Amino acid sequence: MITLNYRKILSTLILTGILFYPGKFVVHAENTYLAAVESSLRKAADWQIKNFKYARTGNLHDYGIDAWTNATLYIGMLEWAKIANDSTYYDWLLDIGNTNKWKLPNNFLNYPKYQFYHADELCIGQFYLSMFSIYNRKEMLYHSKERADWIINNPPDSIMNISNKQSWTWCDALFMAPPLYAHLAKIENDHRYIQFMDKEFKRTYNFLYDMENNLFFRDNSYINKKELNGRKIFWGRGNGWVAAGLVNILKALPEDSDYRQFYEKLFKVFIPRLTELQSSNGFWHASLLNPENYPSPETSATALITYALAYGINNGLLEKEIYAPAMEKSWNALLSIMDADGKIGWVQPIGADPKKVTENMTAPYGVGAFLLAGSEIYVYYNNF
Repeated sequence: MITLNYRKILSTLILTGILFYPGKFVVHAENTYLAAVESSLRKAADWQIKNFKYARTGNLHDYGIDAWTNATLYIGMLEWAKIANDSTYYDWLLDIGNTNKWKLPNNFLNYPKYQFYHADELCIGQFYLSMFSIYNRKEMLYHSKERADWIINNPPDSIMNISNKQSWTWCDALFMAPPLYAHLAKIENDHRYIQFMDKEFKRTYNFLYDMENNLFFRDNSYINKKELNGRKIFWGRGNGWVAAGLVNILKALPEDSDYRQFYEKLFKVFIPRLTELQSSNGFWHASLLNPENYPSPETSATALITYALAYGINNGLLEKEIYAPAMEKSWNALLSIMDADGKIGWVQPIGADPKKVTENMTAPYGVGAFLLAGSEIYVYYNNF
């Protein structure tokens, strides 16, 4: 395992610079600090590209080229590509989009109507829209806009029960779908998208947000369930999805948007609450209120929350003096579970609730979350 403490590295380099090369070496130390972040992201990205595969038959909802699992990787990979400024990563992402013809999932025989609404199926649209913002190619936008328009023009079933996948009835959905609508509103300068997003997000918030704990239930089937320690069940990655989803919504919302107040207010309550639940070793666990029964680190939850922490600090939503230590601790924790080849372990497999995690478990969405976290960490240290 690789454990890097960037602050310790930086402090050592600065001290060395003061003793031997006053003034000049400090600048080099800061560059070295950023280089260390960049190196970690490159290793993780390269390992995942080398080991990337997707299903062509079977369960394409979870394992197809356009599945939410892989879409999360593409979203994170694109943020890394912007930092790396290396055509290798852009070319890989372009190949993904071109291979899939920039379409959203439509993988099922006699494709059931509800799947057109399914939030998971919209996740890859976030990647397409971000690529459109770079390349301005109409095919990158067309299918995502077509799907979003269809949903708005054919309002989903509004029953808030996990069996209804037309509405956003599970907390993960707040990462998968809302940022697509927020980004479309920005690209098209069309208020309909943000109105729809806001209405649907708030329905999920009112349904699944627990005011007592300032956390989200994964879905309504968990509202009355308890952990072995008697506490409510709050899934680590589920809440991580919401945290990262809030970031991606805020990135797309204009600063003067009338909608920002609600999302910023929620961010300023929710992310500090998650910070309170960070373990002493920097990780978050599969179960937020029962870490003693799930003592293993959980990478995907930790990375998604770290992404939100760093974004909040970088954009003045969280006080640096208060929250930077938690952010640095979680980033160092994430680095500690990357092996020498760049593999990211301790990623809980696909699921809906806390489960046991082992060191060898990895998944594209975990790597995507790691790259998202690292992209904001890079911004933080670039302003150090």
